[in-house]
Amino acid sequence: MAALPSGLLEACVVVGASSDKLRDIYQSRSNELPLLEAEVLQVHAPPFVSKETNSSQVIAPAFSRVQKRRSFIRKKKRDRSTDTLPNGDSVSRPEGTSTTEDISVPKDLDLIALPQLCFPGGLQLASELRDDSYHYLVFTDLFGNRTHGVVVQYYRAVQSFHESLTQNGGRPRTRLYAAFAVCIISKFPFYNALRDCLSCLLVQLRTSRQGDFEETVKEFSAKLSLVPLPPPGSLHVSFSLRPLQVVLPSREDPDGPLVDMDLHLPLLCFSHTVLLQVLSCLLQEHRMVFFSSDWSKLTLVAESLLLYLQPLSWQQPYVPVLARGMLDFLMAPTAFLMGCHISHLEDVAAETEDLILVNIDDGIIQSSWSDTVDLPSIPVAAAESFLSRAECLQIHYDLDTCHTGAATDVNAVRFQRRDWQRRLNTQIQNIALELVVNTFRGVQDFLNHQHRVFNSEEFLRTREPGDQLFYKKVLETHIFHSFLRDRLNRKLDAFSRMEQKTLNLSHRNRAMTESPRPPLMPKTRSGFRNHTSPNQKLSKRLGASLPNLDQPLNDAMASFVFSSHRAPAAQKMSPDAGLKSPPKVVRVFRLPEFPPPLSYHYVKNYYSDMVAALGKALNATPPDDSALLARYHYLRGLVNTVSNRRLDALEDFQSLYKTDAEIFPSEMVKSLVDSMPNAERIQAEKRPEIKGLIGRVIRDQEREREGQENRPEEAAVKHFQLPKKFLHLEEFVKCVQESGIVKDQGTILRLFDALTVGHQKQVGPDLFKDFYTIWKETEAEAQEVCLPASVLERMETGESVFKLSSSVKTSRGVGKIAMTQRRLFLLTDGRPGYVEVAQYRDLEEVKVSSSPFLLLKIPSLKLRVKGKREPFEANLKAETELWNLMIKEMWAGRLIADQHKDPQYMQQALTNALLMDAVVGCLQSSKAVYAASKLAHFERVEVQMTLPKTTTETLKHKINPSLELAAPQPIEVLYYTLGHLWVSLGGGKVMVFDASSWSLTHTCQVGNARLSCMLAVSGDQVWMGSEDSVIYIISMVSMVCNRQLTDHRAEVTGLALDLDKYSHKVAYSCSAEGTVLVWDVPTLQVRKRFRLSCDRLQSVHCSGGMLWCSSRDSVMEVWRTGSVKSRVHLPEPQRASFSAVVLLSEREELWGACSDSADLHVWRVKDTARASQRVVLPDCSGCFCMIPVKNQVWVGAAGRSSVKGKLYIVDPERYEVLKELQAHADRVTALCSAEDRYVLSGAGRLDGKIAIWKVE
Repeated sequence: MAALPSGLLEACVVVGASSDKLRDIYQSRSNELPLLEAEVLQVHAPPFVSKETNSSQVIAPAFSRVQKRRSFIRKKKRDRSTDTLPNGDSVSRPEGTSTTEDISVPKDLDLIALPQLCFPGGLQLASELRDDSYHYLVFTDLFGNRTHGVVVQYYRAVQSFHESLTQNGGRPRTRLYAAFAVCIISKFPFYNALRDCLSCLLVQLRTSRQGDFEETVKEFSAKLSLVPLPPPGSLHVSFSLRPLQVVLPSREDPDGPLVDMDLHLPLLCFSHTVLLQVLSCLLQEHRMVFFSSDWSKLTLVAESLLLYLQPLSWQQPYVPVLARGMLDFLMAPTAFLMGCHISHLEDVAAETEDLILVNIDDGIIQSSWSDTVDLPSIPVAAAESFLSRAECLQIHYDLDTCHTGAATDVNAVRFQRRDWQRRLNTQIQNIALELVVNTFRGVQDFLNHQHRVFNSEEFLRTREPGDQLFYKKVLETHIFHSFLRDRLNRKLDAFSRMEQKTLNLSHRNRAMTESPRPPLMPKTRSGFRNHTSPNQKLSKRLGASLPNLDQPLNDAMASFVFSSHRAPAAQKMSPDAGLKSPPKVVRVFRLPEFPPPLSYHYVKNYYSDMVAALGKALNATPPDDSALLARYHYLRGLVNTVSNRRLDALEDFQSLYKTDAEIFPSEMVKSLVDSMPNAERIQAEKRPEIKGLIGRVIRDQEREREGQENRPEEAAVKHFQLPKKFLHLEEFVKCVQESGIVKDQGTILRLFDALTVGHQKQVGPDLFKDFYTIWKETEAEAQEVCLPASVLERMETGESVFKLSSSVKTSRGVGKIAMTQRRLFLLTDGRPGYVEVAQYRDLEEVKVSSSPFLLLKIPSLKLRVKGKREPFEANLKAETELWNLMIKEMWAGRLIADQHKDPQYMQQALTNALLMDAVVGCLQSSKAVYAASKLAHFERVEVQMTLPKTTTETLKHKINPSLELAAPQPIEVLYYTLGHLWVSLGGGKVMVFDASSWSLTHTCQVGNARLSCMLAVSGDQVWMGSEDSVIYIISMVSMVCNRQLTDHRAEVTGLALDLDKYSHKVAYSCSAEGTVLVWDVPTLQVRKRFRLSCDRLQSVHCSGGMLWCSSRDSVMEVWRTGSVKSRVHLPEPQRASFSAVVLLSEREELWGACSDSADLHVWRVKDTARASQRVVLPDCSGCFCMIPVKNQVWVGAAGRSSVKGKLYIVDPERYEVLKELQAHADRVTALCSAEDRYVLSGAGRLDGKIAIWKVE
C-alpha cells in the first residue's frame, strides 16, 4: 500500500498509577496520601483493523502512516482471579503473579518521559473528586521534528474488593480518588480540536463500566485514525464525536503554520511593551524559561509567541513543560526555551545564571541576575508600528458579542466563537508578520545568491545606530541563519509576499539602475545631509527603470514618501489596515457518522460513504471555484488511497494540476505509482490522464536523481570574509561578487587587469584588503558629506555625492569639487555655497593642462561646457589625472545612456569611476593612473556604441531584467496585457513590469524549464507554455501560479484563442511533436485533440474559422476537425526552415521568415501554391520573430555586420523596408506590441535587455 502522510493520531496513551499500588495505599489506612509514580497503562496506535490479501500484503485502512514499530516493556500484574462488584466493575484479588507485558508502539514515540509530562506536578491521590484539567505538550526529536500532545487529567474513585464486601454493614471508610491521564499524540498542533475530542471521550468514560475502560479508549482512538486531515486552503473538516462537532482547521498555505489555538493569549497575559521584550529575547536566542501556575498556559503562550515570529523558526531546544524531575535541563549551556511551574521561580532564579525569566501569571519579564531586563530591543520603527496596530485589536469576545442573544445550540455557540477566533488570529498573524518584515526588510539586498553569501557588515551599516546592537546579536543566531537560507533559496513565503506587498511607492518607482554603493542611514538633521532615507535613494536594484531617469518624483509620490516616514503611533489605523487580503470564505466538509471502528468491513463501507459524499460536494461546486474543487479532489484522492483504489486516487490527484497544483502530494503519488501491481499498470495505460501522470512522476524521479548528484550545498550560508591567499582570476571574480562591490563579470575582469598591471596575473590578499578598505572608506566619507539646505535644493531627488575632492583652487573660487551621478558642482569654502560646474551631457572637452606657479607648472583640469564662454579650471594637483579619467568616463557614459535611452550605462560609468578611485588609492605607485585607465570602458567604446539617427528617434527606453544577475539572460518571451509587461527569462523565471513606469512589480517562478509562449485567455488568466510539456496558468490578480494543464507530452510551442460556433471561448495549444489540443477555457477540459504530421510544430494561429499551424518544414491550413486543407512550403531553392509566421487577416496574406535567410516570403491565403512576394532585408543573416503592428510588420533579426541585433519595419502594402533599427548587442529573440503604441523587443544572452520602440 502507498505510504501516507502523518494522520491526526499517532498514538493514544493512558497514564496513571498501577492497580497494585492503588490497592496497597487504600488498604494501608494511612492519613497521608503519598505522591505516586505514574506508569504507562495503555498504548493505542494505528492500524486498528487490517485485512490480509492473497499476496500476503497487509491492508490497513486508516489515515495514519503505517509506522515502524518497536517493543515497549512494562510490568503488569497477571491476575489469578477476579471478582465482580455489584455495580458490574471487575476488581482484582490481592493475590497474583508479577510478569511483564510487551506493548507494540510506533518507533519514533518515546514513552520513557511521557508519564512525568502527563503529571508534571506529580501524581497525587485526592480525598474528594477534582475537576478535569488539560495541558499541552511538545516533543522534539534530534532532527528538530516536533510532535504534539494534548493531555487530560481526570479523577475516578478507587474501590477495592474488601470495601465492596463490607459496604452494607462495615465501618465506612474515606473514599479515595486517583488521577488518570489520557494523552493524544499527533504530528500536528490541533490543540483545540484534540481537547474537544478528549472532552467527548470523558463523557463516554463516565457513563461506561470500568471494565470497559480499555475498550472505550481503543475504540475512541480507532475513530480518530479514520479522520482525514484537510489540505492547505479554505476547506476544514468536521466530524461528530457526540455530544460535540469537532472541527479540524486547515493551514492557510502549504508552507504556513497550522493554527488551532487562541493566538491572543499573550496579548491578555502581557502588556504590549513586555510582549515586544519577550519577542526580542526570542530573536536573540537567549536562555528563556516561562513560569505559570497553569500548566496549559506554558505551552499555549510559548506556541503563540513562536507563531508570532513566523516565518522565522525557533531552532534551539524547546520543552514548554518541564516536570519537577526535569529541572536539571535548565543547566544546559546552550540557548533554550522551557517552561516550569511558578513554584520553582525563586529556586531557578537563585541557582542558575544568564536566564531570562518570563512570569506569565504576572505578565513580567526579568533576568536571573536582575529584576529588569536590559537587553537590545526590537528596532524602534518596527516596534512603534506594532504597538499602534496592537492597541486597535479587539481581543475580548464578550465585547464583540454583547449585542447577541442567548444561543440554545451548543455547537452553534462554538461555531460563532470559532469564527470570531479565526478572524482575530488572522489579524494577529498579519500584525506579527508586519513586525518581522519591518525588522528584517532589505536583507535580500545584501545576499549574493550565486555564491550564497550574506554581507553582514554592509547590512549592519544600513541600520539605525540605536538598533545595531540588536542586529549584531540576531545575526549570530540559528533562527536568523535558517531565515537567510530560505532567502537564498528564494523561498516565496509569507515574509516575501508581505515585503513585496508593503514596498512603498518610492521603492516601486525608483530607477532601474544599480548604484555602486548601498545606502546608509542619515546621521545628521534634515537639511544638512545630502542623503535622504534609503527609500528615496537611487540605491538598490529593482530591475526596472522609469522612462526618464532625470525626472523627479511627482508631488503625489513625494507626499507618500514623507507621510510614510511619520511616526506610526501618531496615525490612527485599524489592526491590519493595508495588510489583509479579501476575507476568504471558509467551507467545512462534514464526515459521515463513524462506523464501528474495529471492523474492517464497516470501515471499508465508511470510506465508500465518504467518497460518495465528496463526489456530491464536487458536483455541487461551480467550475470557477477551482480552489474548493482542488480541496475536494485532494480529500477524495486521500480516501481512495486508504481504500486501496489506486487508479481512482491518481485520477483525483491528477485533477489538482488543473485546480490547484500547490497542494499536489508528490510523495504520496510517487508512492502510489511505485506500489502499483502489474495488473493495475496495464489498466492505467488505458486511461490517458493517469498514463500521463505516471510518466511525469517517473520523469520527475529521474530529474531528482540527476539533481541530487549535481546539486550544490543549499544549507550553507557564508558570511563575506576577506581573502587570505593569492587570488587568480576565477577566485578574484568570486570574491568581488561576494563582497557586493560589483556583480558584472566584464567590470570585474577589467578591475583584475587594473590591479595586476606590471605583475603576475594574481591579486594578493594584502592588495585586495587595501582595495576593499579604500572602497569602503571612500563610501563612508561620501555618506558623511553634510550639505546646506541651499545646496540640497539644487539637487534632484535621489541624487547623491559619490566623490568629493580636497579643497582646491578653481577658476570659480576655492572649494571642493563634488561628483554626483548627474553633475559636477563646486562646494565653496568659507560660507558654504553651490556653484554649478557642468551636467555631464553638457561637456564639450575634458583635458589636463598646466597652470604656471612661480617657476613651476602645476597640472590642472580644464573643462569646456556648452553655453559657457570660459572654461572651468581646477588645480587638482596630484589628483588631476584621476579626475580627468573619472569625468571622461562619466561624460561618455552619459552620452551613451542618452543615445541608448538606457540609464544603466550612466550607473555603470559611475561604478567604473569609483573603481578607478579605489585602484589609484590602493596601488600608490607611478603606474596607478595607468592601471585605473583599464577601467575606462565607455570612453573607449563610445564611438562604436553610437547609434544611427533613425534608431535614436524610434527608441524610447531600455530595461535590463538581468540586472540582479552576474551575467545577462536571454529574453525568451515577451507578452503584453493591459498595464503589464510579462518577461520570461531562462529556467521559468517570469518578471512582470508596470507598463506605465516600466518598473518591476512581481517576479514569479513558473516551473523550472524554458517558457516558449504566453496567452491571456481571460481577465485573470495568463497561460504559459513550457519546454517541460506543461501549460502553466498564472493569476493576474494574485500573481500566483498554482494551476497546470499536463495533457501535452512534448514541449508546448504555441497558444491561440478563438470562439467556437456557439460563441464559447476556446483555446488551442500545440506541442513540438505535432499534437494540437482544443480547450474549453472555463472548465479547462480538453474538447478535442489531433496530431499533425510535420517537423516540429512551432505555433498555431486562428483566422476565419481555420487554424494555421506552423512547423519547420511547412505552414498548414487546418480545419477545426483536425484535417489538413493545404500546406505552404518555402520556395524550392530555399533550403531553410520556417522560424516565424504572421497571418495578416485583413490583407489575407501569410508572411514567413527563416532563421538563416534575409528573405521574407508572402503568400496569398486563397492561393498558397507559390509565394506572391519576397522582401529582402538588408544586412540580415536571419529572422527569429515577427509581429504585425498597425499597418506594419516588425521583424526581429540578426545582422551580418558588427551590429548583432536588428529590427526591420516593413510596409506590407509596398513590400519594402521602412526602417532598419540597430536594436541590441545580440539577436532579437522576442517581440510584442503594447496597444499598437509601442513595440518591445528582447535580445539573446549577450545583451539580455528589452528595448521599447515608438510606433508611428
